[in-house]
Amino acid sequence: MSPKKPTAGIILAAGESIRFGKPKQLLKLKNKCLIEWVLDAALGSRLKQIFLVLGHEHQKILQALGTKARHPRLQVVVNHRYEQGQSVSLQTGVLKIRNQFPSAMFLLGDQPMLESKTIDYLLDQFWSSDKDICVPVHRGKRGNPAVFSRRFYRQLSQIEGDIGARNIIQSFPDQVLQVDIDNPLFFFDIDTPEDFNKLTSLIS
Repeated sequence: MSPKKPTAGIILAAGESIRFGKPKQLLKLKNKCLIEWVLDAALGSRLKQIFLVLGHEHQKILQALGTKARHPRLQVVVNHRYEQGQSVSLQTGVLKIRNQFPSAMFLLGDQPMLESKTIDYLLDQFWSSDKDICVPVHRGKRGNPAVFSRRFYRQLSQIEGDIGARNIIQSFPDQVLQVDIDNPLFFFDIDTPEDFNKLTSLIS
């Protein structure tokens, strides 16, 4: 068994969706809320446990998730300092898993085209490698979700502002496993109404 197993999944979904103008997490895409698409992909994968970090409008989001919010492999964590940016959500997740899991995958709550099989493919590549960071890549461009081993929990806990872990990834290129993903939709994230409309037209 890989020393990096088991891996926790941390879904970052606490933001205010300022560029969008209303909570993206609650947008209806086909028959599900945006956050449900990501959550279903994570729960269908081999991630051992999922930690959903909510913040802005967290009560409405929990209400929209219904019984899914009580899934035995899901733990909801509320980041009350979500206005300070994504880094606080990232830290909130790391604090929850650092003593229990030797690695963690960070997923974004606005990437609804994630698939369980692709999450598992990333995990397999990460577990079998000697690298401590794993990122998906499409045509040379890096995306999310990213996986980190315990080695980087301290650095992840010290990130500040509204940024993710890209500075850590850039600072340790020798520790990064890049995994090619063919499907460009896997990387599609929704920041604006135009993004949402584009995705809706692509999958309708």
